[in-house]
Amino acid sequence: MPARHLPVRTVDYHTGGEPFRIVVSEMPATVGNTVLERRTLAPGGPLDPIRALLCNEPRGHADMYGCFLVPANDNGARTGVLFWHKDGFSTACGHGTIALGVYAVDAGWVAAPEHGEVDVVLDVPSGRVTARVRREAGRTVSVAFRNVPSFVVARGIRVATSRGEITVDASFGGAIYGSARAADLGLSVAPQHLHELVQVGREIKAALLQRDEVRHPTDDRLSDVYGTIWFDELEPGADGAVRQRNCTVFADGEVDRSP
Repeated sequence: MPARHLPVRTVDYHTGGEPFRIVVSEMPATVGNTVLERRTLAPGGPLDPIRALLCNEPRGHADMYGCFLVPANDNGARTGVLFWHKDGFSTACGHGTIALGVYAVDAGWVAAPEHGEVDVVLDVPSGRVTARVRREAGRTVSVAFRNVPSFVVARGIRVATSRGEITVDASFGGAIYGSARAADLGLSVAPQHLHELVQVGREIKAALLQRDEVRHPTDDRLSDVYGTIWFDELEPGADGAVRQRNCTVFADGEVDRSP
């Protein structure tokens, strides 16, 4: 069927501040034996123009996010997932994993209890993740997920920006992010500083992409720097737990508001 006649059906979710658009109609076949291979080869492939169609106005907007469903790596997962945004394909997505857990129950992929929890196993480019969906009185009330192993990539990286120099830590949790304290540049994670957070967040990401120490240690296909996590340090919780307010600037200035 010519691409201009291809029907595309989606189901949209909202996950704590972020949109997530799941493409549920059958899509053109992708190339690759694993989800990571499919993600690596996806730019310029048959799904790329459909991604752009769904991300860009009038069907999408600057902060749109979604996924294509692809074959899992093996029978241990319910499906494989290619996450996408307006600038391409990502290696991981936390809010998307939560939405997919809810969709799996809503669509009847898994037998969900009236009361209790059910696991939804997904293969994403960074590895295998499990969304645990909790139900009460036949209704989904929350989702948690077990991510791939996370670790610090590099600490104390000095980055020059248009507002001055700042120290950034880089870590991997399915994708590589630079974490920066907004107060170090006279900013805060607040709506009035959004323009500056986006601008400098782009600068930090671009700088980290040029640093040899900011690479995935075992698989260079996971070495893309996904974005900058800005944080404000808040007063500790009653149990002494660390508390932060954060905002992530990823892709080319897209803003992720989901914690």
